[in-house]
Amino acid sequence: MKKNGYFQVVCGRNETSLKVFQPRNGGKEVNVKEVINYLNRNEIAFEAHTLNKGFKEAFASDKEVYQFVINQNASPEVKGSYIFQVSQDKMMAMARFYPPSEKGERLTAQEFIDFLMRKNIKFGIRKEGLQNFFSRPVYCTDILVAKGQPPRHGTDARIEYYFETDLHAKPTLKEDGSVDFFHLNALNHCKKGDVLARLFPGDAGEYGIDIYNDKIKPRTIKQAVLKYGRNITISDDRQVLTTQVNGHVSLVEGKVFVSDVLEVENVDNSTGNIEYDGNVMVNGNVCTNFRVKAKGDIEVRGVVEGAFLEAQGSVVIARGMNGMAKGTLKAGGNVIAKFIENAKVNAGGYVSAGSILHSEVTAGTEITVSGKRGFITGGKVCAANLIQVKTLGSYMGADTLVEVGVDPNIKQRIQEIQKEMAENKKEMDALAPVLLGMAQKMTKGANLKQEQLKSAQRMMQKDKHMKKQQEEYMNEIDTLQKLLAESGSAKIEVSGEVFSGTRICIGDASMVVKNSMSHCKFIKSKGEVEMTVL
Repeated sequence: MKKNGYFQVVCGRNETSLKVFQPRNGGKEVNVKEVINYLNRNEIAFEAHTLNKGFKEAFASDKEVYQFVINQNASPEVKGSYIFQVSQDKMMAMARFYPPSEKGERLTAQEFIDFLMRKNIKFGIRKEGLQNFFSRPVYCTDILVAKGQPPRHGTDARIEYYFETDLHAKPTLKEDGSVDFFHLNALNHCKKGDVLARLFPGDAGEYGIDIYNDKIKPRTIKQAVLKYGRNITISDDRQVLTTQVNGHVSLVEGKVFVSDVLEVENVDNSTGNIEYDGNVMVNGNVCTNFRVKAKGDIEVRGVVEGAFLEAQGSVVIARGMNGMAKGTLKAGGNVIAKFIENAKVNAGGYVSAGSILHSEVTAGTEITVSGKRGFITGGKVCAANLIQVKTLGSYMGADTLVEVGVDPNIKQRIQEIQKEMAENKKEMDALAPVLLGMAQKMTKGANLKQEQLKSAQRMMQKDKHMKKQQEEYMNEIDTLQKLLAESGSAKIEVSGEVFSGTRICIGDASMVVKNSMSHCKFIKSKGEVEMTVL
C-alpha cells in the first residue's frame, strides 16, 4: 500500500528534534514547506539552514526514520492536529492530519467529528471511515472526511410525431419537359384511429445535498404539451393524439391538426370569401377580388385571377395565376403553380413554377422555374439559397432583378461580437491570477478581512458572468456563421439563356449582365458576382 512520508516533533529537556519517516511503495516525500508551516503554527523555533540541512541528510539517508535537532530549546508537547478545507461547490471536505509530538496527546475521532459539527457540516460525514482512520492513522495525506450527494439531473420532455412534419414534395418533371402539377403527394394522409403524436414526459430529476445539508436543485428541464385542433382525440393521460376522421394531418407552429378538407367548385359569388381552419380544395377557379385563407394547404385545380390566397401550409395552383397586378399569394410553406403572372408571391419554403412573368416573388429557401417555357421575365425574384431557371430576362429588355443570399449586416455583427469577446477575455485573464492567489490563501488557512472576502466574491461573480456571456456570444456566432455559410453558397443557375440587362444580386454584391450568355451560373467570389459556365 502506498504511503506518504511524514514527520513528528520530539520534545526533549534541552532540545527539540524532528523525526522524518520515509515514504513507502511510491508515496510522496515529506514537503519541507509543509513542515515549516506546521512549526510556525505551533510556535516551534527553528533555523532555516538547520532545517534544510537536516532534510537533505534525511532524504539522502537509507534509514526508515531519520531524526535531527532543530533547536536547543525545550518545547511543550504538541497534540495531534490537522488542516481542513471545503471545496468551492461545498460538496467535499478534506483534512490532512499530523501526528502529535512523540509524547503528545493523540487526536480522537470524536474530537474531529465534533469539530465538523461546529463547522455546520451535517451531511455525508464518513464516520466509519474516520473511526478506521484514527485506529490506524495516515499522516501528511489528504483524506476525504465528508462528501455531499450531487443532484440527479433529469431529461427534457419530447414529442414524437408519427407523420412527416417537413414536407419537401416537388412537382414531377415529365419526359416531354412539362411539369405534372396534379400528382404532388404533398399532403400527409391519415385514417380514423391513427396515432398522430405521443408525448414523452420530462424527468425532473432529484435534489442533491451538500455537506452543509443544503439542497441542490437539479437543472431546470424543458416541459412540453401536446397542442392540437379539431378532429383529434387526446388520451386521458394527455400523452397521445389520435385522429377522429379520415383526412390530412399537418403540424403548424407546433400544433397538430387534422382536416377533412373544405371542397368547393369555384371561389366566386356563389361562395364568397373563404376562411377555413383546415385545407381548402378548389376544383375550379378563384375569381378576381375574392379571398381564400386556410390554416392548412390551399389547392386550386384551375386558375387564380386577381385574388388573395393565404395559407399557413402550402399553395398549389395546377393551371397557374394571372394576378392582374393585384393578385397575391402568401404561404407559410411552399408555392407551386404552372405559371405566375403579374402577381405578388411570398413563400416560407420554396417556389416552383413553369414560368414567372412581371411578378414579385420571394422564397425562404429556393425558386425553381422549369418546364418547356421555364422563364423569369420582368419583376423581382428573390430566394435565400438558390434560383434555378431556364431563361432569365428578355431580349425586349424587360427590367428583371433576381437576388439570392442573406443580409450583409451579419458580418458586421460577427465582428462586433468578436471584439466584445476579446475585451471580455482580457478582463478574465487579468482576474485569473488574483482569484488564484485568493484561493491559495484560503487553502492555507489565511485569515482574510471581511472586505477582502467581499472583494473576492465580487470578482468571482464577475468572472462567472463573463464566462456565461462568452458562451452566449459563441452560440450567436455559430448561428450567424451558419447563415453566412448558406449565403456563401447561394447561387443562380440558368440552364438556357440569360439576356443582357438582367440585374443579378448575391448578398451585398450585384452586377448587370452586359452580354447574353447560355448555360451559366452566378456565384459570389471575392466579394463580387462571378459568372461561370454551368
